Amino acid sequence: MQDPEPKAGPQPPEAAGTLLGHPKGLFVLFGTEMWERLSYYGMRGIFIFYLTQATTANEFGWGDLSTAELQSRALGYLGYYMMLVYLTPIFGGWIADNLWGQRRCILIGGVLMMLGLFALGFPHDWLPRGSQLPMLWVGLGLLISGNGFFKPNISTLVGDLYKEGDKRRDSAYTIFYMGINLGSIFGYLLIGWIGEKVDYQLAFLTAGIGMLLGLILQITQADRYLGDIGRQPSAKLNPARESKPRSPLTPEERDRIKVILILGAFTVFFWAGFEQAAGSMNLFAKNHTDLTVGNWELPASWLQMVNPVFIIILAPIVASIWVGLGDREPRSPAKFSLGLIFLGLGFVSMIGAALQIGDTETIKASIWWLIAAYILHTIGELCLSPIGLSMVTKLSPLRYVSFMMGLWFAFIGIANKGAAEIGQLVSTSGPLATFAGVAIAAITAGIILFFIRDKLVDWMHGAEQKHSEIIQTAKEEISITADHEGTRPR
Repeated sequence: MQDPEPKAGPQPPEAAGTLLGHPKGLFVLFGTEMWERLSYYGMRGIFIFYLTQATTANEFGWGDLSTAELQSRALGYLGYYMMLVYLTPIFGGWIADNLWGQRRCILIGGVLMMLGLFALGFPHDWLPRGSQLPMLWVGLGLLISGNGFFKPNISTLVGDLYKEGDKRRDSAYTIFYMGINLGSIFGYLLIGWIGEKVDYQLAFLTAGIGMLLGLILQITQADRYLGDIGRQPSAKLNPARESKPRSPLTPEERDRIKVILILGAFTVFFWAGFEQAAGSMNLFAKNHTDLTVGNWELPASWLQMVNPVFIIILAPIVASIWVGLGDREPRSPAKFSLGLIFLGLGFVSMIGAALQIGDTETIKASIWWLIAAYILHTIGELCLSPIGLSMVTKLSPLRYVSFMMGLWFAFIGIANKGAAEIGQLVSTSGPLATFAGVAIAAITAGIILFFIRDKLVDWMHGAEQKHSEIIQTAKEEISITADHEGTRPR
């Protein structure tokens, strides 16, 4: 990821040294992000189960709802939460750039998220009757606002560790995103097991402790290994950029913005389907899937580990395939279309699961249907995600990069709300009709995008030319989680 324009700013202290050829500050950020992702994905993996268990429903005053109504309400809560998770970073990034700096925003965001998880995990028996649901709103509000401060700024610091043109930056993001995936795997394993096998509120408290460990790492090690990086708002470091007059858009710039908007609309289709993982597919795993392995029942949330595990396995393979194709490598719109088609194929597997259970409550679907679906979705993600933010930075006029990045996040936020609306259809229309509808919509969208790909490439006006030199780190690129992780390359 390259900076859109030269920047002069603080660099890591030389006395801090390097590890594996990178500034040690990278591994401070790696650890901070790993603990935060552990808490985030751990909480997300069990949230829908927590809301739909009978005890919680009674305490929230939802005891008179049917199972279908309860699941629909829980999915609605999840949808609003996930939507706001992707919208608030717009404001958190602006505050960091203009007022507080990245480091302060990361700490504030981490504290708010920790308090939010502790609020969710606060024992209901200790609360006055009728205050359990307001405490849920407090917890979610703290998580959403904290995420807005944390998410857009932690990855920004990764890029700021390196001077412009430093070839180590790409491999640095490889290492950093490995922390994201490891955090998500450990989160599903630990928090998922505690929630489903022991107690949901204890699981939230454990997730909060994970966030606390990330904060401790940041507080105790950042000064030593990051120096002054991220202390000052970027606007103060580069005031000349803010004073430049803004000229009208050229026809070429307008064409490129059209490409961003069109692909943004298609990305809504993708993430609305992909994010069924935390909602309808999670509930299907819990209620309609045979999770028995030997004499032990697997926690349903553990199935969500398939995605990060196969991200780690398949990302270098897919990246190497693109590199190996050379001049025949598909352009961004074609990769987007492949991503949508693989998403649809994943839901074809879910159709198989729905057909297996039929209309009965006694027959359980094989776990392999869901595993196949998650693997296909992961391949789709590998085709689509690597180019999202990179494409925005390539196509956006320099003076509007931040605005277009915020708009891209808005598309993803809308997709997450759409995911909840789709998930609610499972309760009314049934899993077979819903999964079939998503499969048809995704594959159709992919085919439409494939047929208009050449026009979109024309509108890009050469912004996506083949790199003149492909270095080895390209084959190791794992920054495919950048889009839905809400990172902002600088």
